[in-house]
Amino acid sequence: MIKDAVVLVVDDERDHADGMAEALQKCCAKAIPVYTGRDALEIIRAQDIDVVVTDLKLGGDIDGLEILQEAKKLGQTEVILITAYATIDTCKDAIRHGAYDYLVKPINIDQLRSLVEQAARQVVRMKRTNIQGRASDEDFRFDGVRGNSPETAGIFEVLRRVAPTNISVLIEGESGTGKELLARAIHDNSNRWNKRFVPINCAGFTETLLESELFGHVKGSFTGAAGDRKGLFEIADKGTLFLDEIGDMPLNMQAKLLRVIEDGVVIPVGGNKPVVVDVRIISATNHDITNLIEEKKFRQDLYFRIKGVSVSVPPLRQRREDIPLLADFFLREAVGETGSKVAGFTDAAANILASYEWPGNIRQLRNVIRTMVVMSDRDKLDVQDLPPEINRVRQLPGGSNSQAKSASDMPLNEIERQAIIDMLAKTGNNREKAAKLLGIGERTLYRKIKEYNL
Repeated sequence: MIKDAVVLVVDDERDHADGMAEALQKCCAKAIPVYTGRDALEIIRAQDIDVVVTDLKLGGDIDGLEILQEAKKLGQTEVILITAYATIDTCKDAIRHGAYDYLVKPINIDQLRSLVEQAARQVVRMKRTNIQGRASDEDFRFDGVRGNSPETAGIFEVLRRVAPTNISVLIEGESGTGKELLARAIHDNSNRWNKRFVPINCAGFTETLLESELFGHVKGSFTGAAGDRKGLFEIADKGTLFLDEIGDMPLNMQAKLLRVIEDGVVIPVGGNKPVVVDVRIISATNHDITNLIEEKKFRQDLYFRIKGVSVSVPPLRQRREDIPLLADFFLREAVGETGSKVAGFTDAAANILASYEWPGNIRQLRNVIRTMVVMSDRDKLDVQDLPPEINRVRQLPGGSNSQAKSASDMPLNEIERQAIIDMLAKTGNNREKAAKLLGIGERTLYRKIKEYNL
């Protein structure tokens, strides 16, 4: 219970406004019902309101979005929108204008109370920050996520807005761009931070096993089911479930997942007893899901459910400003783990790292820095410490004239192909080790080997 919170409830249907206000009195110090947008604006301008709960569509010339904009402009107030139509456009508009979250009619009173309490706690935290002075690293913890580029700054801004809400998030980007780190950052900065963050790679299971992993199973439901087992939805209850590589989920499984997301109820494989769950969904993919939808490989209705807000993470080669900061962070991380005395990079090594294309993105950069730290006896990491797949592509023979050609002049697929060839040679064709050093998954490496006919 937030004893000091003041909540303004706005609905042009008096019974609805009075009912919600009465229900919220049990978790707040004061809940004020009003019945027009104009009255709501007057109160917001005159009083210190912590949370506004407003219907999106109001009778008269002022709607819920106008109330939202005014509340956010005037002070530290969180706004929860209520709508009869949960469309993707509604969701985007609400978040873009700063809404804490939104609810769909008919309203579940317990869900409303819970959401208002979470929003009120967020306001308390913001007010405390203003008194003590802003400390962004404490307020928003982005462990392992670093960057100076405009692209990264834009991602951080989206995270700050989205994290405190319960809205679903879809993170899109190439393998190794740090999608799981972003998902963890969202969870760590949410009101679910003290509950579990549960990740699962949807590409790593058959349909049957994936269903069992997500929903659980009862004893004897299939061969090998020696006992009852909770699924990840139940394990992540009140927390966050991260569905990595959701674009690779089988179609039949997509239909089952959609039903669980819509109903908030799971039924274990082989069972008949429903289990109610409260889970926030964060998904990630390295596919263009709109293309998968056109190819009939992904359900459009599920896409709309998981894409409450989308975050597109550019590959590292498109945000080179981030490389020095990331390299320095991974260096300090590796030094802390190994006890090495390495103190930094020479200018030559740093320039090569910044100019490399990084086909494996952040994951590859992190593994490369860690390997360099382990293998080097120098005070600073130098060109000689660079792995051959990076050092070699700096200058490769090109054309019959045997003149040097820099990596920046080479097609990306050629750089990637050469990096794989070099790493396979270095590891004696050990694909598991090669994938690890390249910072990519084994399945990705196998696919690339086939693609490049290696």
